[in-house]
Amino acid sequence: MKLALWQGPSPAGDTAQALSDLSAALRASAATGAQMLVAPEIFLPGYNHPDIAALAQPRGGDWHQSLAKLARDAGCGLTTGYAERDGNTVHNSAVTFDSTGKEIAHYRKIQLYGPREKAIYQPGTAYEIFDLHGTRTALLICYDIEFAPHIAALAARGVTLILCPTANMQPFTHVVRYTVPAHAANHALTIVYANYCGTEGDLTYVGGSLIADPYGEPLAQAGLGPALLIAALPKALDPSRLSTQTLDYKDI
Repeated sequence: MKLALWQGPSPAGDTAQALSDLSAALRASAATGAQMLVAPEIFLPGYNHPDIAALAQPRGGDWHQSLAKLARDAGCGLTTGYAERDGNTVHNSAVTFDSTGKEIAHYRKIQLYGPREKAIYQPGTAYEIFDLHGTRTALLICYDIEFAPHIAALAARGVTLILCPTANMQPFTHVVRYTVPAHAANHALTIVYANYCGTEGDLTYVGGSLIADPYGEPLAQAGLGPALLIAALPKALDPSRLSTQTLDYKDI
């Protein structure tokens, strides 16, 4: 399977720009044979937008219809973050569409980061595990990926691929440099970590988006600017290089 990742600036509330960026990235990804593109956290309307609660849309609403059409028109799957309105609550959510525009996964962020997120969003309560072209796959969002128990729980359920929209900002460069690769290696799975670059309001994003393989090695990694990463997952893995922590762990 070939995967793609889009790192770019936040659309900052400009829905037309967000959809245009995703359309271009999807078409370029499809041209390389990629089957799934992962974009950043709360890409609609933009992670640091001041009016997220007012702009949030329900699952299946106009944003969903537009995203599904983009995936269908390009012939490439799409995973991206968005602000989900559910009655009186708002969730930091991610949705996955296949190449026909069908929704195949939906997830609400469990680990909300900082006072701002906790003031806006209601946390999720469940993992989302699904089949992606024969690979057992899960969604996580940003801060979720930094919690080893979540990675361990997914690995124990047979997950070998995690798609993770994120909005990682300064000064947390260690997450892209060390945390994500370490989790991939420790649990013998692939992590696609799609971040922003540039600035949005009072936030400066660290970029560094990457696709880390089950050895903890980057198959592809972005710098500080906009980037479209494409990487093919290894067809075969060397068992002698893979972590066996999930099987070997001894509780005391």
